[in-house]
Amino acid sequence: MQNPFKKISLPPQEVPKTLKSKVMADVARIKLFMEITELFSSNYSSAAKAFFEKKKKK
Repeated sequence: MQNPFKKISLPPQEVPKTLKSKVMADVARIKLFMEITELFSSNYSSAAKAFFEKKKKK
């Protein structure tokens, strides 16, 4: 039995520019969403701790 996935990239062809631009826009949108989510989720606990922590006076 032959692997059908080996035939996918033969011969190599250039992707249409419209499809490429749509994919790159989607990737950029997902990356932005992930960065915003990280900003509000993973750093939330440390930001809350720093906000409520009293600073020592010298």
